[in-house]
Amino acid sequence: MKTNTEIQNAQIGTLIQEFTGQAVAFYDGMKEQPVCRPAKEATLEHLEKQTIPAEGRPVQEVYSEMLRDIYSNTILGQHPRSFSCVPSTSSLLSWMGDVMTGFYNPHASCQVNGPAAEMVEKKLINWMCSLAGYPKTSGGLFVSGGSMANLTALTAARDQKLTYEERSRAVIYVSGQTHASVAKGLHIIGFRKDQIRVIPVDSLFRMDITALRAAILNDREEGRIPFAIIASAGTTNTGSVDPMHDIASLCKEFDIWMHVDGAFGASALLSEKYREKLSGIEYSDSMSWDAHKWMLQTYSCSAVLVRKESTLVHSFAAHPEYLKDAETSEEGVEFWDLGPELTRPARGLKLWLTLQTMGSRAMGEVIDHGCAMAELTEELLQKTPGWEIISPAQLGVINFRYVPHGNTTPAEIDAYNQEISRKITESGFAQIYTTELNGQKVLRMCTINPRTTEKDICDTVNLLKQLASDENAEAVFGAKTQKEERCWHSA
Repeated sequence: MKTNTEIQNAQIGTLIQEFTGQAVAFYDGMKEQPVCRPAKEATLEHLEKQTIPAEGRPVQEVYSEMLRDIYSNTILGQHPRSFSCVPSTSSLLSWMGDVMTGFYNPHASCQVNGPAAEMVEKKLINWMCSLAGYPKTSGGLFVSGGSMANLTALTAARDQKLTYEERSRAVIYVSGQTHASVAKGLHIIGFRKDQIRVIPVDSLFRMDITALRAAILNDREEGRIPFAIIASAGTTNTGSVDPMHDIASLCKEFDIWMHVDGAFGASALLSEKYREKLSGIEYSDSMSWDAHKWMLQTYSCSAVLVRKESTLVHSFAAHPEYLKDAETSEEGVEFWDLGPELTRPARGLKLWLTLQTMGSRAMGEVIDHGCAMAELTEELLQKTPGWEIISPAQLGVINFRYVPHGNTTPAEIDAYNQEISRKITESGFAQIYTTELNGQKVLRMCTINPRTTEKDICDTVNLLKQLASDENAEAVFGAKTQKEERCWHSA
């Protein structure tokens, strides 16, 4: 006679098989789904009233309820027409790796717990370091995301460059486009807001080197200690890449740690066509790199890389008595020595599965495609009266806005573009959010999903035009260009 546990396990097995088939079908038909799927008020009210039951419920009932009330009411960040923020590009390959890793649930902190998994993650880290141009002394580990990668690297930078007594006089340099996670991480590791210098950017939203040098010299004259410069390799807002060679030269001249936030854009190192945009990154001391942004991975799969692995060991190594039996040798460096986590999942295994299946060349083509889609968007908008390009296509990101004809104030233009964003997002066809550049509200598209087609881009641009023309004369837009006609009717 089967026990209750055996009966439940059999039910779970049946549900998993059922879900797998549904998931693959859903993924294949995702374009037919709306990008945004807001939850109904009744659903949220139902969930709000739910409590943790004293007695369990049938697994089939809970499974169906979660599919209906939770998973069906989320934004599809992996949708080919999700252009907001830096959208997910997750693939079924990564999902399969997630399922397999989740089932075996390895404790990926040291070699003893999973020697093969540990070897694979180290090989991936070494491969990524090699792509970045780092020497053999380099190293790193997989962490949850760019925020944790930046925090981990900056902790190592602080401990390498500053004594405890010097920390209060230290200064860090970022640009006006640096990701917010950097300031958050600096606060966590003990730095005040007034210790962060925000350097202006140039017309392409890259850090202004003249202003950076002036700020460093001024701080040195006033007795402060310039200790870190945060360069961006693909900013979230514009996809811009800071001038790496110039920043590296300043860091060498003034003995400053160079960290690159490459969470989004470091994946361009895989592209034959676009990797040159990151030239100079090889001189950095550390960098972040999110595989779950542009390398088809599900959350979370990010890496922190350092030029010298010993800098992470210096900050994070600990050897309590209860871990002695798990240490491979007195000289061996375990993953728990390289970051703040002891218990950690094997985040890199799904990336290994993906790369082994696809190959690195195909992954590079994913980068090329994403950039090409942003360039196509720019080309179409430039041919359309009334639309302004605020930031040109850079690493798969473009910013633009519509300026209604006639006498309109800056505030009215901002409100109009906010309304266009709301309308297209609520339509479910595509998701486009706004950001602010040069004090202006602009529409932003990040086109890095490899399943986004030319037709998706052209249909989205045409929908933007229709939404913008609702309150304007049709003559503003004129006839479709030949390129747009081809896109509109392409399969």
